Amino acid sequence: MVRKNLKKISKSQKIKEFITKYKVPHEYLSTNRKMVSRGVTLGIFIAFIPMPMQMAAILAFMPFFKFNVPLGLAMCWLSNPFTMPPMYYMEYLTGSFFLGIKPEPVEMTLEWFSNNLDNIFIPLYTGTAFYSIVGSSLAFWIVNHFWKGSVHRDRKLHRDDRK
Repeated sequence: MVRKNLKKISKSQKIKEFITKYKVPHEYLSTNRKMVSRGVTLGIFIAFIPMPMQMAAILAFMPFFKFNVPLGLAMCWLSNPFTMPPMYYMEYLTGSFFLGIKPEPVEMTLEWFSNNLDNIFIPLYTGTAFYSIVGSSLAFWIVNHFWKGSVHRDRKLHRDDRK
């Protein structure tokens, strides 16, 4: 269903006019399985990294990878101001577990973070690496699995309708 909606949107006359007007390369808005799965994967990978300007990081990958840019940008918004604190705390706890470090009690104040940045930096980014790699790999597999299943189901329905 999502696949059909993406295909329908990509054939919209307004989208075609936008692409022509601003000379956007078609591959950055392509809605095939590879481009969509790459966009979702890259967006989720960047979403787990605690850094400012995540959307700019997505755009910085454009010259190096071909992916659906709007989906990549949308996926990086999984980490928004409401989800960031629990995500980063989870990453910190996971990194502390992997490194065998006892996690410090966290206070949600800028003073605490500036005083303890040295202590939380390595466990935080260890957990970040774990969740970025696992989350983006899982997202890649899920998108491909459901996309292929959707195509297979549509072909089967089409064959059954022809009989």
